[in-house]
Amino acid sequence: MDVQTCENDLLALKEKGLALRDAIDLLSGKWKFCIMLNLRKYGSLRFKDMLETSKPISPKILAKELQEMEDNFLIVRTVNDTRPITVSYALSQYAEEANAVLSALIEFGLNHRKMVKSSMTAIQPNHSEADSRDVLR
Repeated sequence: MDVQTCENDLLALKEKGLALRDAIDLLSGKWKFCIMLNLRKYGSLRFKDMLETSKPISPKILAKELQEMEDNFLIVRTVNDTRPITVSYALSQYAEEANAVLSALIEFGLNHRKMVKSSMTAIQPNHSEADSRDVLR
């Protein structure tokens, strides 16, 4: 392998690392996945409906998360021509690309929970469900 090939490989690896960091930053936070899953499940939701489906999020935090998601093209904000005026939110076409990521993370999380629970049972046969919940938080 020549020097040029090594340099190209390193640049490609660096680019992939940066892309991964961007994706993690974009989707990080306590509420973004919850919001995306609710929008995926229910379609378009008004702010008040999102507060109900995303409990116990506060209105201030929800507004901040929605603004960040809109700024990053993950959701579409629509001002409806109603009296009083209402605003609804929906996943953007761009965010639909993240559905595979969401599904894969859910599957990974479910498998991880099973593994932790089974290892706890092997170590402590008499552990309670509450013990598992404490470890898995």
